[in-house]
Amino acid sequence: MSEHKPSMKSKELSVDLRDRIVSMNKSGEGYRKISAALKVPMSTVASIIRKWKKFKTTRTLPRAGRPSKLSDQRRRALVMGVTKNPMATLSELQMSSVERGEPSRRTTISAAFHQSGLYGRVARRKPLLSKRDMAARLEFAKRHLKDSQTMREKILWSDETKIELFGLNARRDVWRKPDTAHHQASTIPTVKHGGGSIMLWGCFSAAGTGRLVRIKGKMTAAMYRDILNENLLQSAVDLGLGRQFIFQQDNDP
Repeated sequence: MSEHKPSMKSKELSVDLRDRIVSMNKSGEGYRKISAALKVPMSTVASIIRKWKKFKTTRTLPRAGRPSKLSDQRRRALVMGVTKNPMATLSELQMSSVERGEPSRRTTISAAFHQSGLYGRVARRKPLLSKRDMAARLEFAKRHLKDSQTMREKILWSDETKIELFGLNARRDVWRKPDTAHHQASTIPTVKHGGGSIMLWGCFSAAGTGRLVRIKGKMTAAMYRDILNENLLQSAVDLGLGRQFIFQQDNDP
C-alpha cells in the first residue's frame, strides 16, 4: 500500500511578478505565452488575471479567520504612535503592548499596521536642511518653474561634497505609507562632516555626469578657480553642451 504524502503549498508569487502578469495580459498576451515567459504555471496565471478582473488588485486579500486580539482602541493607539515615531521597532511596540496589559505577537502588530496602509521599509538618507534652506530651495524652484526644457538641458550644475569613509551608516527601518519615502519623518538626516573623509568637486547636466575632482586640503578661492579652469569647459564639451551653456554653481564664497 503506497503512503500518501500531503502536497506542499506553493510559494506565493511576489507582487511585482503578479503585476507583470496583469500588464502582459493587458498588452494582449495570452495565458500560455505569459506562462512560458515568466515560468509560472498557466493555472496560476489564469487565477491572478481572474482576481484582477474581479477585484482590480493583485495584492493578497485579507482572509477570514479568528478575530484580532488587538482591541480597536489599541490598534488606533499603535497607528498613532508610529505616525508620531515612524522609526519605532516592532520589539519596542510589543513591549508597549505588554506594559498596557495587551500582550500581542509581533505579527499581530504588523498586520494592524498593514490594515492602516503602513509598511516597514528601509529609511532613505537625505541631507539635513534647515527651514531657511527649505524656503530658499522652494523659492528657487518656483522662480524657474516656467523655464523651457531646452534651457534646462543647457545647465551645468556643480557642487562640492564631503564623503565619510568611516562614519555611521547604520540601516534603519521606518513605518510609512506607499509613496512617502522622501517625507521628512521617513528619512534619516545626514550632515557633511565627520572623520576619515574626502572632499570632492563634481558637475552634472541633464545629459549625465561630468568630471569628478578630489580636493586636497582646504578649499581656497584660487584652488576653486583652478578646478573650474581645468574641468568645467571640458565637462560641458564631453556632455554635449558645447561652449555655450549656463553654469549653475553653489554658494561657495
